[in-house]
Amino acid sequence: MITTVIALGAIGAAAGVVLGTLASRFKEERSSLAKAIDDRLPQTQCAQCGYPGCRPYADAIAQGEASIDQCPPGGDLLVRELAELLGETATAVNPAFGETKAPQIAFIDESLCIGCALCLPACPVDAILGAHRYSHTVLVNQCTGCELCLPPCPVDCIELVAR
Repeated sequence: MITTVIALGAIGAAAGVVLGTLASRFKEERSSLAKAIDDRLPQTQCAQCGYPGCRPYADAIAQGEASIDQCPPGGDLLVRELAELLGETATAVNPAFGETKAPQIAFIDESLCIGCALCLPACPVDAILGAHRYSHTVLVNQCTGCELCLPPCPVDCIELVAR
């Protein structure tokens, strides 16, 4: 009886090691795939795809939970790149996620800015510089043109211009 228990315990431990190793390899493969996908995404962090940023979207694609046509900033070129990477058929960007636009950046008309600072937390890449009761400005080299700063601005002093 004791021999049987020991034998079953040894078999269970061996099976656990094998399954753990396989799961670890699968996770590493999925993680490297997610990184390869994320490297191709535009890094706008705009959330138009339905995910809070580019890396969560990449993870969802790698896990088969999202399609490759959900990124308007990346456009059809990105869809083609992802299709090639994943061995899928390329389609157009799904218009349900927004329209594809030329690269743009935010511009704040400082003469109209009231310094409310509502745009600061809205910016996912911290590209807006300013403080409460002071005019704000956009750090052009960091702005991704995601448009998330537009809705919270109460005086409409922010506009998007071509990059």
